[in-house]
Amino acid sequence: MSTSDKPEVVERGTKDEKHKDDDKEEGEKGGFIEKVKDFIHDIGEKIEGAIGFGKPSADVKAIHIPKINLHQADLVVDVLVKNPNPVPIPLIDINYLVESDGRKLVSGLIPDAGTIHAHGEETVKVPVTLIYDDIKQTYDDIQPGSIIPYRLKVDLIVDVPILGRLTLPLEKTGEIPIPYKPDIDLEKIHFDKFSFEETVATLHLKLENKNDFDLGLNTLDYEVWLGDVSIGAAELTKSAKIEKSGISYIDIPVTFRPKDFGSALWDMIRGKGTGYTMKGKINVDTPFGKMDLPISKEGGTTRLKKKKEDRDYDDDDDDDDEE
Repeated sequence: MSTSDKPEVVERGTKDEKHKDDDKEEGEKGGFIEKVKDFIHDIGEKIEGAIGFGKPSADVKAIHIPKINLHQADLVVDVLVKNPNPVPIPLIDINYLVESDGRKLVSGLIPDAGTIHAHGEETVKVPVTLIYDDIKQTYDDIQPGSIIPYRLKVDLIVDVPILGRLTLPLEKTGEIPIPYKPDIDLEKIHFDKFSFEETVATLHLKLENKNDFDLGLNTLDYEVWLGDVSIGAAELTKSAKIEKSGISYIDIPVTFRPKDFGSALWDMIRGKGTGYTMKGKINVDTPFGKMDLPISKEGGTTRLKKKKEDRDYDDDDDDDDEE
């Protein structure tokens, strides 16, 4: 038999054993890597559990309006931030946005807003200012005297060890007024005591509230001119409620010298009327806090009225006008 006719001997056992060894080696490698991964994950969880690294939390606790007038509203947002970690965490940035019906009213960024103590909590104050002129110029359908809804969005960006930079989003809704100054009119002046040297009188004022919210009148600071002569300035403490879109009447006592008015006095006495100017401010309570609102009236006309005991000075007066 030639060499080529000899049957080939295959060592099956050797090849099978080799494949088994390769599979075993791969299995051991894979198992080792998985064990290492599990070990690292387990150690990480144990370290995290032991030293307490975790995500901070934040919540809007309150929104204050420390200042509001015809020009602007200052809001302060109190955000309570809790840090569960054993080290202080920096508050890198605060982004805020105030919108109404999906339209931006104001936005801004506060960099380097401070540090939250380890295992502690801090109330972070976020100041926001709304400028009414900017709002009214941008959105002409927002009318003075109205109340508009707002949505406040705040993003706090913190840097936490192991976890890295995190954004804590917050949101709050509410209402804000667009204040409108009240209208004031000096309807008439009644004599209480008349003489050319000194006259005691009562000013009858009409205050009209053009806002969509009530005004609780606390004080009235004013000065009044008849013609070009001032008849007095004072601050009157007067508690009264002026309902939304309503009218309130206020009586103010004054003392002045008629002889200072010259011929204008006789025009007033004869019922011809005289021009007056009134300027000042009122302090009021509102659902949004206290406000100082200006009051002014220029180019108005009023008449002097006398009581029955002063009839000789007001012969042209009608009984219907007397009180």
